[in-house]
Amino acid sequence: MNRPRRQLLRLAAGAAVLSAASRFAWAQTYPARPVRIIVGVPAGSGPDVTARLIGQWLSERLGQPFIVENRPGGASHIAAEAVVRAPSDGHTLLLVSSAHAIGATLFDKPNFNFIRDIAPVASITRGALVMEVNLSVPAKTIPEFIAYAKAHPGKLNFASTSNGAASHVAGELFKMMAGVNLVHVPYRGGGGLNDLLAGQIQVMFDPLGSSIEAIRTGKVRALAVTTAGPSEALPNLPTVGQFVPGYEASLWNGVGAPKGTPAEIIDTLNKEINAALADPKLKAKFANLGYTLVASSPTEFGKLIAEETEKWAKVVKFAGVKAE
Repeated sequence: MNRPRRQLLRLAAGAAVLSAASRFAWAQTYPARPVRIIVGVPAGSGPDVTARLIGQWLSERLGQPFIVENRPGGASHIAAEAVVRAPSDGHTLLLVSSAHAIGATLFDKPNFNFIRDIAPVASITRGALVMEVNLSVPAKTIPEFIAYAKAHPGKLNFASTSNGAASHVAGELFKMMAGVNLVHVPYRGGGGLNDLLAGQIQVMFDPLGSSIEAIRTGKVRALAVTTAGPSEALPNLPTVGQFVPGYEASLWNGVGAPKGTPAEIIDTLNKEINAALADPKLKAKFANLGYTLVASSPTEFGKLIAEETEKWAKVVKFAGVKAE
């Protein structure tokens, strides 16, 4: 081998070592300043509380504040775009949710591609919606409800927290798979549960944490949870899928980062988040919200996002749902 070629190879090897050392040093000093966790829903909601609980844990473990910043609107699209446009240095993170998988198809010309532009970091929670009815509805089981809805096509209203929300598309999926005609009534900023209690709405697919007190006190009748398995909070309640084979709709949350965030930083965050999910005290706090903790690798979380995006795209297109 001639001398110039040997020198070139040595230089290349040295550059690779320096690059690896630089990445290692970057990970070792991360985070260098406060970290923002952008959340696409208002303060006080389930995803917001999730971000705050995880943020507190990460603050204590990594020595810098993890600050939750709420940017609601646009089916969480506004929050996602803010993170897509942020520097890829791990100091701006996204509280990823099922809303992002649904929202990927809601917009005709989105400004970004969620799967391409957000790097998955870690899964955090998985939660159920609960299919519940006003007490005036005679049905006490899913088969009875389907029969009742088919006998009264277009006469039953179902509420959602907003157009394109999980509570909306879960209802559209039920309509599609059960072959019933329910009228969707979106409520911006909530209010659907109040109208369900008052009898103006007959059925709702509501996040379990929002309705659990009304269910426990007998103010509404819960028919089933929407997850594949039973809920720890209401273990005796069946799943919709037991009567409508293949039906499943979950609320889930995790953490994402801008594309190009160094793998070492993503691995650090994944390790710490998974450690948080093993903490019994944190498990108890999430259980009170009706959530189950689900640890994952970045790859596993990315697979969930891709599968959910594909699934809800079919429902959004079938129902003709559009972003408001």
